[in-house]
Amino acid sequence: MSAPTIPISVPAKDPKKKKEEEKPASDVKPKANGEVKEGEELSDEDMQLKNELEMLIERLKEPNTELYRPALETLRTLIRTSTSSMTSVPKPLKFLHPHYPGLQALYESWAPSEDKSLFADILSVLAMTYSDTQSRGTLRYRLLSMSLLPSSQHLSDPGLWGHEYVRHLAAELGEDYRVTELGEDEEEEEEVEEELEKPKEEKKEEKESKEPEVKPEPKVKKEKVKFPPVGTLEEKRSLAVQCATFLLHHNAEPDAVDLLQELDIVPRIVDLVDENTYARVCQYILACVDLLPGPDDVAFLRTAHAIYAKHLRFPEALAIAIRLNDQALVREDFRAPANPLMQRQLAFLLARAGIPKEWVYPEDSEEEIPEDLLDCLSNARLSQHFRDFGKELGVLEPKSLEDVYKSHLDNTRSAANVDSARGNLAGTFVNAFVNAGFGNDKLMVEAEEGNSWIYKNKDHGMLSAAASLGLSLLWDTDVGLSHVDKYTYSSEEYIKAGALLATGILGCGIRTEADAAMALLSDYVENKSVPLKTCAIVGLGLAYAGSQREDLQNLLLPTIADDAISMEIASLAALALGFVYVGSGNGEISSTILQTLMERDPKQLDEKWARYMALGLALLYIGHQDATDAIIVALQAIEHEAISNQARVLVDMCAYAGTGNVLKVQSILHLCDDHLVKKKDEDEKDEKKEEKKEGEEEQPVKDDTFQAFAVLGIALVAMGEDVGSEMAMRLLSHLMQYGEPVIRRSVPLALGLLSASNPKLPVLDTLSKYSHDNDLAVALNAIFAMGLVGAGTNNARLGQMLRQLAGYYYKEPDCLFVVRVAQGLVNMGKGTLTINPFFHDRAIMSRTAVAGLLATLIAFTDTKGFILDKYHWMLYFLTPAMYPRFLITLDEELKSIPVTVRVGQAVDVVGQAGKPRTISGFQTHSTPVRLGTTERAELATEEYIPFSNVLENFVILQKNPGYEKEDKMEV
Repeated sequence: MSAPTIPISVPAKDPKKKKEEEKPASDVKPKANGEVKEGEELSDEDMQLKNELEMLIERLKEPNTELYRPALETLRTLIRTSTSSMTSVPKPLKFLHPHYPGLQALYESWAPSEDKSLFADILSVLAMTYSDTQSRGTLRYRLLSMSLLPSSQHLSDPGLWGHEYVRHLAAELGEDYRVTELGEDEEEEEEVEEELEKPKEEKKEEKESKEPEVKPEPKVKKEKVKFPPVGTLEEKRSLAVQCATFLLHHNAEPDAVDLLQELDIVPRIVDLVDENTYARVCQYILACVDLLPGPDDVAFLRTAHAIYAKHLRFPEALAIAIRLNDQALVREDFRAPANPLMQRQLAFLLARAGIPKEWVYPEDSEEEIPEDLLDCLSNARLSQHFRDFGKELGVLEPKSLEDVYKSHLDNTRSAANVDSARGNLAGTFVNAFVNAGFGNDKLMVEAEEGNSWIYKNKDHGMLSAAASLGLSLLWDTDVGLSHVDKYTYSSEEYIKAGALLATGILGCGIRTEADAAMALLSDYVENKSVPLKTCAIVGLGLAYAGSQREDLQNLLLPTIADDAISMEIASLAALALGFVYVGSGNGEISSTILQTLMERDPKQLDEKWARYMALGLALLYIGHQDATDAIIVALQAIEHEAISNQARVLVDMCAYAGTGNVLKVQSILHLCDDHLVKKKDEDEKDEKKEEKKEGEEEQPVKDDTFQAFAVLGIALVAMGEDVGSEMAMRLLSHLMQYGEPVIRRSVPLALGLLSASNPKLPVLDTLSKYSHDNDLAVALNAIFAMGLVGAGTNNARLGQMLRQLAGYYYKEPDCLFVVRVAQGLVNMGKGTLTINPFFHDRAIMSRTAVAGLLATLIAFTDTKGFILDKYHWMLYFLTPAMYPRFLITLDEELKSIPVTVRVGQAVDVVGQAGKPRTISGFQTHSTPVRLGTTERAELATEEYIPFSNVLENFVILQKNPGYEKEDKMEV
């Protein structure tokens, strides 16, 4: 009985002290969201508001129903008109918070009516301050409010309650969909957290008391989940659309896209965006694509395409259609604009992407194509514009080998190797790469005694020397053919073969009415001479890369299917068709290659050439993602384990090329786990008594080739996305440390693929380190990768590194040869070309460029067997990846016009408020200008309106009728 006497005695002594002491007593409970402390001193204004709110609640509890409506309307007005700082809860919500449970019970007792719908609206807002995630009160009462009235009579739009309410509602919609529709249990996460916390709690309890208090907790959960589900899926989705509409109109485009994506209704945003919001929405959607798994990534692309098409943004829409590789969509977008100039701009984009003109103008249609449009589609003027560009930059003069080697800067005695056959062969490639496209090199084109350089080479060296003519005269079919023609009559078989290859290289990426490559090379496909036959087949593959021509399929398919033909020729025919039909998924070609791989003799499949037949199959499926599942299952049926593994890895990695798919990178990485060489050693120990050791030793060695491809696969999948590229580089450094020799040899090649024509300092330093590796194969590949990374950049630091390597390896002819080739690549096109497969502001991946890079890198997985043997001409596989890195502005008559532009590093502005700068550290130039891999250009004035959203390659400009030139003030 002593307990009650304590509070009684306190007020008798000092009433003021009682008030002060009772205040903290009421504050013992923690303050919930917006809960008011009982003893908190309120201003007169706040007290008046509190009393008014309590009076309104009392009215709602009275039996007189006529009082309900005015009370609810007043409550709504008070809540809506209340203001607060960014960090505090509005006063009405604070004061109403303690009454929330009572109001919930009161709501349940009311009969359905319009008043009850308004009551549910108010409860929905109050629920924001009551943190009970499982009941999701904000969403629940919102849906109940909607269900009580027809949609036409519904009281209010969610946006009328403010931005914070809409965000809260959106969060609960996403949570609800995840739990109710996708079946994810939200209690699991809480249980995991409890399990982690249990040991700490139990230790405390053991010290204080031995009574465990674990069981009551689940009961609390069960009491929480007492609310029955409310609303149908369609109602929730329509509410999500309402929220998204509000968010779009209040500069929260990313939140709107995220909400619709959570509820799997992203396509609905097409009808919600307007001319003010569509650009930012599409920007965000396209930025999300690389981070999404399939098929969500394709759904996002199609949504962005639909928005662009609806708002008549033709270049943006066509760019997405090209990414989707959808023939019908490409044709629809190309035909959509009525403006002939816009059509020509789209034609330039199609030509850059290597899209066959038959996609937009089928062969069976009798429609006449305007000549200038056909020129744009065929890239017919590329050579002329490129040479004019070279003239503008002052690099038209041919470069000699000494200009590249700069051997006078070296201290070593490397001059002794100048006249060796291997040195001359290296000179052939350096000369070809450096002067590519300018058509005026000193060794082959301009030299009257051009033959003399050819004869400084031996056998296959002559072939590469003659073929180099094609690279020097790249894209110039008219002049090029007249230069190459004289070599086709040579009595030397290798020179003639080189001339055939040069004919194919000349027309790479160009379409002409003369169709010279087909006319000149098709006759040699059936020739008995192996060099002539291989060069004709490869030449056709390069000349018509990406064209998907049926006559080539009919010509080369029998070569693949014929068992009597050697594996070398059959594989190169498969590769040529892979180039021609890259990314098409052609069923007839793939079934023929599959059948050949199944039926060929195992000894033939053991040959190094078999990998190119597998690559030919893989190239057909670049970008097809899940659609390759059936092919991979079919490849598992091939009895020859080595070729089966190789083909599966190649098809899998090509299918996801440039997607940045993390799960695919992980699955490919798992293939590098197996230590096949160690397994072989263990087998030998277990089977010492058997005499068949030699046969068993070979199998694992051959079988590990697929691991080399897997390493390239990591880079191929990750290269389309910046974060993925960074992560891939870390993975590759781990593989270099812990991988088997076959894996280590491919790591430099993968780095070269990741950063093609993009010489980042970390990559250069890493490759420089690898170029001195103890394993000569790793060093060779690292040196070549340095060439790839710096291809066409004239990077001074890289040039110095390679000169040092030339001095370091001057006694190693093989290494010196690769160093020279790398030097040629760095100076490629005198710094005007790129081999990076991504273009149009790095948004589109050129499938033909990927095919060219992959074919070259696969040759370097067995450097000694291919490049350093007699197949050095495989370096010309890089041709489909070579393209000028320029911006040329054209007037309405498609003639070059100089315009002032700013060129700087591209900046990611997705989701940023206002109109931020898209480039940084810019310099102002007059077109034509050279663009780096990560650079972006924008017009410096508003004098012209560009027809393309991305200033790259050829851009057609139109005079801006509203432009007024600023008059310079006279000083």
